[in-house]
Amino acid sequence: MVVKIGKAIETQLRNAHYGVYNHSAVQICPWTKKSIKNMGECYKNTFYGIETHRCMEFSPAAVFCQNNCIFCWRKMEFMRNFKMEDVDEPRDIYENLLKERKQLLSGFFGNESVDRKKLEEALGPTHFAISLSGEPTLYPKLPELIKFLKKLDDTKTIFLVTNAQEPDMFEKLKKRKALPTQLYISTNAPNKALFKRINVPVYSDAWERFIESLEIASGMRTRVVMRLTMIKGLNMKQELVDGYCKLIETLNPHFIEVKAYMWVGYSRRRLKEENMPSHDEVKNYAKKIAQASGFKFIDERSESRVVLLQNKSNIIDRFIKM
Repeated sequence: MVVKIGKAIETQLRNAHYGVYNHSAVQICPWTKKSIKNMGECYKNTFYGIETHRCMEFSPAAVFCQNNCIFCWRKMEFMRNFKMEDVDEPRDIYENLLKERKQLLSGFFGNESVDRKKLEEALGPTHFAISLSGEPTLYPKLPELIKFLKKLDDTKTIFLVTNAQEPDMFEKLKKRKALPTQLYISTNAPNKALFKRINVPVYSDAWERFIESLEIASGMRTRVVMRLTMIKGLNMKQELVDGYCKLIETLNPHFIEVKAYMWVGYSRRRLKEENMPSHDEVKNYAKKIAQASGFKFIDERSESRVVLLQNKSNIIDRFIKM
């Protein structure tokens, strides 16, 4: 029997405007909603050129995760499970979540402030963000899912966001030539002690798994981004810069995104509002990392409190050719 999200949690997710299918979920990103109203584009459009209004943000492991990160805006009780065995096929996930996504978008057709052309285009996604909620590398058929998405006629880009706790899946993606257009590795701590404190991992060897995943990803023939989530007073201190640089040296990513923790959702029960840094604070810390690591400061988006750094010794065009 295919594993499913429990009814109580599914109800909560649907009430929060998620589309749900067994163990997978989809949601219309706030930036997609803004884009179809011509009110702005996601920072990924600014940084890399992806089409915000045609982005499908989804997860094949919506409530499955090996970490209990203190900055996560979701309820931790949603993430009690991290074992996925009997799962849906990639085509079933795509087709059913696409239906859910179209249903979520249908209400916008009655909104006079919507750009009708962009809304109609939005029904057919060209960009897939495999993130949203949970940890996608727990889905055992992830290589097949990425290959399936790549074969769709309209697909231009696929971003995979991961906590890097499954090095075996990294190896599978690499060996099966099932790499996303861009791999994001969430990095929230520069050392083992802080890693455990912030991520609250299930695995006893979580730090070692993380480092192994960085080593594997460093040899992947795809675009790689290290995303640093900055929590003021916890992981953005001056004395931690060298630790981040060691991780950067191990991964050798093309880009680094330095992004603020946002005081939203259930994270407000674990952290304080003062733990959320301002854009200027994020920018200043990013400059310290850039100077110490040899990366170049190339862009920023104050609305999202995020800065983009580029590797000067491993240069690629930041805008993805589609």
